[in-house]
Amino acid sequence: MQIGMIGLGRMGMNMTRRLIKGRHKVVAYNRTPERVKEIVKEGAKGSHSIEELVRMLTPPRVIWLMVPAGKPVDGSIEKLRGLLQKGDIIIDGGNSFYKDDIRHEQELRPSGIHYMDVGVSGGIWGLKIGYCLMIGGDKKIYRYLEPLFKTLAPKDGYLYCGKTGAGHFVKMVHNGIEYGMMAALGEGFEIMKASPYGGNIDFAEVAHLWNQGSVIRSWLLELAAAAFKKDKDLSSVCGYVEDSGEGRWTVQQAIDTDVPAPVITFSLFQRFRSRRTEAFSDKIIAALRHEFGGHTVVKISKKKRIISAKPLKREYKASGRGGQKR
Repeated sequence: MQIGMIGLGRMGMNMTRRLIKGRHKVVAYNRTPERVKEIVKEGAKGSHSIEELVRMLTPPRVIWLMVPAGKPVDGSIEKLRGLLQKGDIIIDGGNSFYKDDIRHEQELRPSGIHYMDVGVSGGIWGLKIGYCLMIGGDKKIYRYLEPLFKTLAPKDGYLYCGKTGAGHFVKMVHNGIEYGMMAALGEGFEIMKASPYGGNIDFAEVAHLWNQGSVIRSWLLELAAAAFKKDKDLSSVCGYVEDSGEGRWTVQQAIDTDVPAPVITFSLFQRFRSRRTEAFSDKIIAALRHEFGGHTVVKISKKKRIISAKPLKREYKASGRGGQKR
């Protein structure tokens, strides 16, 4: 099957490689020409612009977008709308918000251009293992595109989820669950590390052990084992965790539909906290604990190094509680 691929990042490049190995004819475009040159050596046809990519495809054209959600997707679709014709197909395989899918489908419908949304999971391992695909849009178009999905996914690795937006909606919830699972694993290993046994526990071996028949076995544990083998204490890793949008959208969806989702919500907030070296709210809590109970206050220098961990001296004045320390 012939397909145009726009976006050759970490996901798009390996997806293109998998399609080539599946004997599909791929025309590729990327903003940086070096990536295009690289994939041309592996069997794709290269294009220097979106306009050229469209000209190189035979109608009905199939174009797969693997660009960042938001303005990059909007801009690409707007440009393609002026270049494509009735019967052509645009697939958004990035991490777009499902409500944007509905808007894009409505914008393209008057031109007769079909729109499909495909949530893609698999990361950098997808080339070898295959990608999990969550697909939304017209079911007839889904059937037409199925040879592509079969090539990209492992056995039973793709699913038609429903009308426009359903694919990205399911992927959104998938990523929200992922946030919670990773947070739980992080907490568990930190509890072990802080325990009296922490110095003698090999975390790589524990992660591997838990994948041998335990109820929490998972690919995430495989990845944890691999990470601990490279760096047993993760001393080379900074605990700064970004979020790419799906977790926020999942929490917002839970709010909109009155669904309690404390685990996913807290895991999202935990990522926010990871980016703050010194939260003002924590300062307030520390100060309050000192004020009502004389608890230890840790003073920190401008260079963020602890210089004192002694309780600060304080005077107790008479109050309604007799000025007693609590």
